[in-house]
Amino acid sequence: MNELRTPKQTAHEAQLDELLIDAEADDEQVQQQPPAVPRPWLLLLGLVLVALNLRPALSSMSPVLGQVSEGLGLSAAQAGLLTTLPVLCLGLFAPLAPVLARRFGSERVILGILLTLALGIVVRSAFGATGVFLGSLMAGASIGIIGVLLPGIVKRDFPRQAGTLTGVYTMALCLGAAMAAGSTVPLSEQLGGSWALGLGFWMIPALLAMLIWLPQARQGHGAHKVAYKVRGLWRDPLAWQVTLYMGLQSSLAYIVFGWLPSILIGRGLSPTDAGLVLSGSVIVQLISSLSAPWLATRGKDQRLAIVIVMLVTLAGLFGCLYAPMSGLWGWAVLLGLGQGGTFALALTLIVLRSKDAHVAANLSSMAQGVGYTLASMGPFAVGLVHDLTGGWTAVGWIFAVLGVGAIVFGLKAGRALHVQVSSERV
Repeated sequence: MNELRTPKQTAHEAQLDELLIDAEADDEQVQQQPPAVPRPWLLLLGLVLVALNLRPALSSMSPVLGQVSEGLGLSAAQAGLLTTLPVLCLGLFAPLAPVLARRFGSERVILGILLTLALGIVVRSAFGATGVFLGSLMAGASIGIIGVLLPGIVKRDFPRQAGTLTGVYTMALCLGAAMAAGSTVPLSEQLGGSWALGLGFWMIPALLAMLIWLPQARQGHGAHKVAYKVRGLWRDPLAWQVTLYMGLQSSLAYIVFGWLPSILIGRGLSPTDAGLVLSGSVIVQLISSLSAPWLATRGKDQRLAIVIVMLVTLAGLFGCLYAPMSGLWGWAVLLGLGQGGTFALALTLIVLRSKDAHVAANLSSMAQGVGYTLASMGPFAVGLVHDLTGGWTAVGWIFAVLGVGAIVFGLKAGRALHVQVSSERV
């Protein structure tokens, strides 16, 4: 692999526009065709509503996890599995998204999977212990598929605004996560103290998104037949470094989604306040998720930016775990700034390490598929350690191992190189 010079500012801006990768098809004709969007405002509204639904099923569980565990008689290890299962499905089902989209079209697949997501939320809330695990599986699989397809539609139909809409897409993800984390406990209390009704509420936004998305499914672009075969990606060291950075930073993120409220409740906070702290931390991610990629592409590579955002993340995590509770909100803000940057940089690396959109689409599938599968091990490890030790203190070792690993692989992935693969039309 030969090191490449950092492109000039205009090239950086073009690359950031490519953050939204078309997972539906690596089709040269499709990429070059000007999009025909008869009602762009309706499509944009639909995209935002769909994106808002890609995190509530994950972040709504953590504030009520103690109540769920107590009500269903789950051990800490089983609760850890409950936080792990949807994240595992993000990785396992991500590679299925391009296959479904090429056969049925992205718009129709998203409509159908929104229904699966709503059903998963209902099953999780209404059918006891079995339903909690089955519903979590359904929700995680649904989010994994939609999460791969949605950015490609943005890039295809809004090519000149793709960079701006990357921020809108990220913002919708953060807002959805924050709303669910902060309001699930109050909703449960207003609905008779039932955690099941509080969790089941998040079926409503999914059904609303389906209603608004229906016109897109009716006039969808359909399936595409032309594709490019990328060879050598799974043997390329740089591709694995990008993937492992994605997975390790995601593992810390989903530990926060799944366990931070429980950790804070264990330190004396009420469930409502713990959910609000998580919600506030996620909201803060908007700042760094929008600014970190822009700043990272101003230097010769992304290594310094990766180290900074990961150290900020670790500082926030250790502060929430060990520091006096009087400074909790400061540590939560620091955690949000760090994690917003780590996630945004992981997406940025996929594009910057790829020579063209075809390679980027395949690297994105690899990084999400393998990365999220790896990420699922973090929440499970936290539950297991808590079950073995009866407390949260030892969890700091998990933070440290994952954070150091992310820095090591991030330093490799952050070099100004391209993955060495071949791309050919099939």
